[in-house]
Amino acid sequence: MQTLWAQIRTLLWNVFNRPTIADILDILIVAFLLYELLMLTRETRASAVLKGLATLVVASWVSDLLGLTALNWVLRNVVNNGAVVLVILFQPELRKALEQLGRGAIHKTSPGTDMEESSHIVREITNCLLTLSRRRVGALIVIEQRIGLKDIVETGTTLNAQISSALLENIFEPNTPLHDGAVLIRDTRIMAAACILSLSEGKGISRELGTRHRAALGITETTDAISLIVSEETGTISMARDGRLTRHLDRAALEDVLTSIYHQKETGLWSTLMEKTRRRKGGAA
Repeated sequence: MQTLWAQIRTLLWNVFNRPTIADILDILIVAFLLYELLMLTRETRASAVLKGLATLVVASWVSDLLGLTALNWVLRNVVNNGAVVLVILFQPELRKALEQLGRGAIHKTSPGTDMEESSHIVREITNCLLTLSRRRVGALIVIEQRIGLKDIVETGTTLNAQISSALLENIFEPNTPLHDGAVLIRDTRIMAAACILSLSEGKGISRELGTRHRAALGITETTDAISLIVSEETGTISMARDGRLTRHLDRAALEDVLTSIYHQKETGLWSTLMEKTRRRKGGAA
């Protein structure tokens, strides 16, 4: 690590005191590679880990400059071991990133939503879930938040379609090609259907909950996504968030959840929802 800092200092001194064409070219190449790495991982769960590792590197550098020997020693060891752990944990993501780099993949930024469009989306998803609940048709919808789920999208069938109740109901219709698996929604688009999710390994999950609920919990334990589930056996509508499951949602509760997502209100709707559902029969699981 000390050698690395020495090399960085030497590089910075050369850049600011006697830059050459080779130095400028070197900086541009490194900047391009870092930019491509960020672009390739920004829509995956690996991006959060990369940000955490970058934070530790900066903290280690600052502690070294300030002469905080003990803290620097701890951070240096964490960074050194963390790089190895990162490679082991995110082998699939790194492999895909290198493949996409070779193909020159291009990423587009998702457009924002206005109030009218947001209200339409809330209404469409709510109507779909209530209809499926009445018919006791199983469903699992995952709504992407800040942490990208591109790796999950790639496990299913890409749709990139506008959100509509009719389309969602048709996807989850029994005995159709896409009904088994999760639908992933990003902003105003249905990105993919029949997506495969990892199951939650939590031991406190009720035995009456099946694979669909465990998958919904699993994705929320590792990301900030929100999952909406319709039970095939009972028609109960549930929501998973932050590894917690809230059951027996009605129209008002669903609209509260979806409104908080698409209107980005900061009124503590999650706490309100938890309190309301606790008072209902069945409460939170």
